[in-house]
Amino acid sequence: MGKPIVAIVGRPNVGKSTLFNKLAGKRISIVEDTPGVTRDRVYAQAEWLNYNFTIIDTGGIEPENNDVIISKMRRQAQVAIETASVIIFIVDGREGLTAADKEVAQMLRKSKKPIVLVVNKIDNTNQENYIYEFYNLGIGEPISISASQGLGLGDMLDKLVENFKNEGNEDEDSEYIKIAFIGKPNVGKSSLINKLIGEERVIVSDIPGTTRDAIDSYLETDEGKFLLIDTAGVRRKSKVKEEIEKYSVIRTYTAVERADVCMLMLDAAHDISEQDEKIIGYAHELNKAIIVVINKWDLIDKDTKTADRYRTSIGNSLSFMSYAPYLFISAKTGQRVNRIFKVVRQCYDNYCKQIKTGILNDIVGKIVMMKEPPVIGNKRLKIYYVTQIGIKPPTFVFFVNDPKCIHFSYRRYIENQLRDSFDFTGTGIKLEFRERKE
Repeated sequence: MGKPIVAIVGRPNVGKSTLFNKLAGKRISIVEDTPGVTRDRVYAQAEWLNYNFTIIDTGGIEPENNDVIISKMRRQAQVAIETASVIIFIVDGREGLTAADKEVAQMLRKSKKPIVLVVNKIDNTNQENYIYEFYNLGIGEPISISASQGLGLGDMLDKLVENFKNEGNEDEDSEYIKIAFIGKPNVGKSSLINKLIGEERVIVSDIPGTTRDAIDSYLETDEGKFLLIDTAGVRRKSKVKEEIEKYSVIRTYTAVERADVCMLMLDAAHDISEQDEKIIGYAHELNKAIIVVINKWDLIDKDTKTADRYRTSIGNSLSFMSYAPYLFISAKTGQRVNRIFKVVRQCYDNYCKQIKTGILNDIVGKIVMMKEPPVIGNKRLKIYYVTQIGIKPPTFVFFVNDPKCIHFSYRRYIENQLRDSFDFTGTGIKLEFRERKE
């Protein structure tokens, strides 16, 4: 199981985005007093009592009349039901109970999904009596909050995370290397998984968007145990018309978070898209192990240099992750498919690589000798000590005189030298710089 997904549902202008921003800890959603400001789905990560979860700010309702409000809220709530582990249903305490609130509450009751009923805009104790009419919704005890002032959020979050305790335990899959297959619709993700497991485990169709959710397949090979996560393809926003597919994008991002190895699948007949760059860029930011797989290679007219030209072309768009290996395959014919798990294993082993402290400091000392840090603000960076504090990804802490003295170009230089010295092919690595007093 991945992180729990929490969808925030409610009428326009009840405070969904304000609550979302409070939970996310930063201003992500646009907040205005005009109903319908949030026109697309926005998501972020949140944490409470050692629980990590994904929150979704649902949006986009521009009312014309009451009938339109109710119909659009019905669709919005249905999508939340399909996607979320838990639903926060937020209502406006000042405005009181409305017909739209009742309509959505009825749908949510039928869903059998856990619901946390939140009455917003209760800014002082004199307004606490506003909450009582919301008991009539029949979906549990309402919790009063003021999202704008941050009041009552602790009680709300306590109740929210109670619903996570029955979520699947990720430790159950700890012995498996988790691979997320990501990319645009119809590039062959499901076909490749079917080829790898030797059976029609995942539905394959030529219609883009067949796989709406993340689907797990378990496989044991000579290279190890693997969990294959097939995801819905990520399309351009302009082509995402169905509400459910907008939420599938969220599922794809959570699959990336969950994975050890992210496999970006591209169609050899098409250029890499902005959406491809965006989703694999997210994997890069998380320092995941990454492989680029070019599928349908059997359909390309080629000579001895075609693969190199293609690798260079893609590499220009993915220059931020030059460490990722490339595989040219055909899921249909099976060409080079047998190499995938070997490459995955190599990338995963590097993702888990541990460097002894003594060796690490010797190498870093030589790295600094070869190229002295630049002077930043009349001060030069001095590295006292380096240690590795974690794996998945390999994480290194540099104790220095002043972290502000690390220039991005010198940071990149250190990373490149570490990669050359220890072979971190296929995986991100994380460098942290902390001050240590002399």
